[in-house]
Amino acid sequence: MTKALSTDWHARRYQENKQRQDDQRNPFQRDKARVLHSAAFRRLQAKTQVLGVGMNDFYRTRLTHSLEASQIGSGLNAQLRLKFPDVAPWLDDHLVETLCLAHDIGHPPFGHGGEVALNYMMREHGGFEGNGQTFRILTRLEPYTQDFGMNLTRRTLLGVLKYPVCHGLVAKPAQHGPAASFRQLKAADWQPAKAVFDEDGEILDWVLSALPEAERTQFQQLKPARDPQGHARSRFKSLDCAIMELADDIAYSVHDLEDAIVLGIVQAQRWQEQVVEPLIQRGGPFSPTQLGKISQDLFCHEHHRRKDAIGTLVNALVTSVTLVTQSDDFTLPLLARIARLEPDHHALLKVLKGFVYTDVIRKPEVQLLEFKGQQMVMELFEAFASDPERLLPVTTARRWQDQVARGHSGNRVIADYISGMTDEFAARLHENLFTPRSGNLFELQSRL
Repeated sequence: MTKALSTDWHARRYQENKQRQDDQRNPFQRDKARVLHSAAFRRLQAKTQVLGVGMNDFYRTRLTHSLEASQIGSGLNAQLRLKFPDVAPWLDDHLVETLCLAHDIGHPPFGHGGEVALNYMMREHGGFEGNGQTFRILTRLEPYTQDFGMNLTRRTLLGVLKYPVCHGLVAKPAQHGPAASFRQLKAADWQPAKAVFDEDGEILDWVLSALPEAERTQFQQLKPARDPQGHARSRFKSLDCAIMELADDIAYSVHDLEDAIVLGIVQAQRWQEQVVEPLIQRGGPFSPTQLGKISQDLFCHEHHRRKDAIGTLVNALVTSVTLVTQSDDFTLPLLARIARLEPDHHALLKVLKGFVYTDVIRKPEVQLLEFKGQQMVMELFEAFASDPERLLPVTTARRWQDQVARGHSGNRVIADYISGMTDEFAARLHENLFTPRSGNLFELQSRL
């Protein structure tokens, strides 16, 4: 008999006791609605995915990426129900869609450049990292409630925790002193630690309080350190989180590849050298003939053929999903097994991800835009930190004052404010602050 999950996983930190007549939705449908209708989710439409917003009207933003990941996530669920009927009662499409929709809402403007910039500016105040900010928005900042963010269920919050540990546990002291100037900051020196912020540790404790103590201790174990000078990493995640992460990786590696091909960033010869030939050498889910057909369709000028090739890649990855034992020490169904791809398909995904990283993300043209955004974020932070009560919007300034009155640094409030900006808003605000010409800040400030 399938072991039922405790109703503790449906609990919310704040007991709302809302009386909504004839509301037939389950808790995860309510969670999904809260994410969909949030301002943080809407702002993803104007945040960088890989290529800068505004460069072209074709490619993905973080919003369209999240929508595609959501659709892939429900496809992974369907496969797992078919292959593992014993797990089917624990899988919920609304839940995994919620996780996929929410997984990027903490990422700041200008992609990884903005994340590095905020982590550098917060280097003495607990750091900054996009996943930690996502958790913070869901549990504190989004004004669905006064003090509890979206007030989502415990299981949804467990599912969004890709790194269920606090910053202080995994972050290593910076090996590099402050840069001589923002222009000289090297991004590789300021990669963020993957974790929940220390000031949100009490909320993490609440999420994990439904776990037996021994399993909680196990769940928060760290991976063996590969680099003693680098940040540590958490070892485990929940089944729901693993499904979301797979959906994210598939959407990133295949759909972002499509954008790059259409825009001419990726060339057929590089695809052949970096993807097709390695896959043929190691063997995999596609024969050389099939890979040749996929390659022809990807780089042809007929849009419907390219879409068919993209669909072929996505289908191969989604239908290969399986479950593996995470640890024999876990008895809770949400922790005992996690989603993975079959070995050949995992290798395919790894090759695709690596290709997108080296031939799209690391391209100088993309890195120049990321560097530009990085500079703007640091300069905005510096300006607000110089005189917060003067420059921050009224409501944000009040939050800053409240933090300082409690004996805390107000810099986290500044990081919250900047990380919530869209690319366009941050760029216009930067222009108004630093470009010597007339500008109207009233319209900008009314947005947040």
